[in-house]
Amino acid sequence: MDDAAATLLAVWEAARERTTSRLSSAQLRAVMVVEQHDGINLRRLATRLDMLLSSASRLCDRLVAAGMLEREPSRTDRREISLHLTPEARRLLAELRTDRRRGLAGVLRAMSPAGRQALLVGMREFDEMAREREEAAEPPRELPAPAARTVPAPAAPVDRRVDWRRGGPTTTRSA
Repeated sequence: MDDAAATLLAVWEAARERTTSRLSSAQLRAVMVVEQHDGINLRRLATRLDMLLSSASRLCDRLVAAGMLEREPSRTDRREISLHLTPEARRLLAELRTDRRRGLAGVLRAMSPAGRQALLVGMREFDEMAREREEAAEPPRELPAPAARTVPAPAAPVDRRVDWRRGGPTTTRSA
């Protein structure tokens, strides 16, 4: 199973490298999430990408600079920013999918008809189960606010005296 998945991912990734070489894997994932959820806000994007909000914001800054994303004030809440794909990002995703289909088609043509049918049935079931698990999963919990810091009570004054009967200096704390 691991070998087959690795081979599938290698065919899949080769297409990404050919068509989206100027985007990192994280950037491509973000573009794909925005495609699925047009108008998503930054907080939801960060949650979907399992990133800190600040990291997702920097990622979006780079995607805006690359001409892949546009930001606009949300129609429902002016304090929020909605994210949308640019025509360039849509073109890039279409090119990526075409390239992936070509790579997979070459492998599928070499398979037997029975093997292709079994793969199709298995992949459909895999997709269904993965989607059900994703929908059933609880959303990530927000990190708790830092606990209030307690300031230690000031230390009792230190009395440094020399007690020659005990062989030298002593340190005592007075109450």
